[in-house]
Amino acid sequence: MSFNKNFVWGAATASFQIEGAAYEDHKGLNIWDTFCREEGKVYGGHNGDVACDHYHRMEEDVKLMAELGLKAYRFSVSWARILPEGTGEVCQAGLDFYNRLIDTLLEYGITPYMTLYHWDLPYALHKKGGWLNDESVQWFAEFAAIISKNYSDRVKHFITFNEPQVFVGCGYKMGEHAPGYKLCDFELLQIGHNVLKAHGAATKALRENAPTSIEVGIVVATCPSIPVTENAADIKAAYAAYNRANLDNYIFTDPYWLDPIVFGHYPEEVMKTCGHLMPKITEEDMALIQGPLDFIGTNIYRGRYIKADINGNPEYMGIKVGMPRTAIGWEITPEALYWGAKESSDRYHLPYYITENGMSAHDVVSLDGKVHDPNRIDYLNRYLKGLKRAASEGVDVRGYFTWSFLDNFEWAKGYADRFGLVYVDYETQKRTVKDSAYWYQTVIASNGENL
Repeated sequence: MSFNKNFVWGAATASFQIEGAAYEDHKGLNIWDTFCREEGKVYGGHNGDVACDHYHRMEEDVKLMAELGLKAYRFSVSWARILPEGTGEVCQAGLDFYNRLIDTLLEYGITPYMTLYHWDLPYALHKKGGWLNDESVQWFAEFAAIISKNYSDRVKHFITFNEPQVFVGCGYKMGEHAPGYKLCDFELLQIGHNVLKAHGAATKALRENAPTSIEVGIVVATCPSIPVTENAADIKAAYAAYNRANLDNYIFTDPYWLDPIVFGHYPEEVMKTCGHLMPKITEEDMALIQGPLDFIGTNIYRGRYIKADINGNPEYMGIKVGMPRTAIGWEITPEALYWGAKESSDRYHLPYYITENGMSAHDVVSLDGKVHDPNRIDYLNRYLKGLKRAASEGVDVRGYFTWSFLDNFEWAKGYADRFGLVYVDYETQKRTVKDSAYWYQTVIASNGENL
């Protein structure tokens, strides 16, 4: 066995990272628009005002996707472009942009996968408390209903949230991302519960307002536990490490976010160690959170190596001396996609996508006018071999989206790191297809048989 004949090969982006047009056509401010104005928060004082200018170059970009053979495109919607104040009056120009994007994708035979929230909370809602405000559940449900009413006649795959671990963990716990807060666990657990309820309310709104059947999922940021050997003890220890969720690490785990959605309750370890800090949780809350989920997406770039100690408990092996790293400094661990797929599938038993995976590299336009990135080709090849192994062993892997289609604004890193299949000259906005994109084109054409 290998990838099934309907396997989805795509690439991903996010609205704030590529669209630009930050102050055009009545778009409202979001928390990244304001965070970028804070001195020292983003590398080089960079911002998303122009980014890749995708708002004006969308047709060019979609045509390029088609030329490279992409079967699907995962993108996010700018909440503040649709609802400048976060709720209330809808901006027609914003609706029109995503209508044009969807229609252009379909014209070229590319399936749209739409993410509702990729970290860009409208600033007007942030001033009302953002995710700490219990009303955020209804704000997000209102947004989801508008999305569904306008786009679900053509879009059939929706993602509610992208990486709650990161936008909560880095934005509200560590202070590294917008809005730059460092909150206590009491407040973080309130935010987490509101985000989970918002997912449930949005899922309900998406389905209620769709004219025909749709699929709804959520995307988490996974750092898989990789056993140092494939003996039974190390594998058991790796699974135990993946499933662990307690007061020390809950925000960054999959079980904290996925167990309530899939099983209808928080992990036992979370309740044991965090219960005294939890907000009031009702049966109605959990029923809302546990709305039916059609798939799970995971964004995986690296894993952590685990071995069993003398008592069989998981022991993190740390970073090996001389371990290879990407340009952004992340360790290269090719086994990550295999074990990430296995661990998620074995715990949740749901259709599974890799919704992001890719490499930041020191890309340059060479003297011949091309971008040669053999290191990215090697990285993608190694990681995809692991995903192929998981598929061959029966994991229900439905698709793979590389991050990202274009070089783009990499959050607090600004434009310092390049993950794209396509090189972007930010001064001229010229696109240059990298060697890795042409390599990926051959993978798609063979449905991964050439891996």
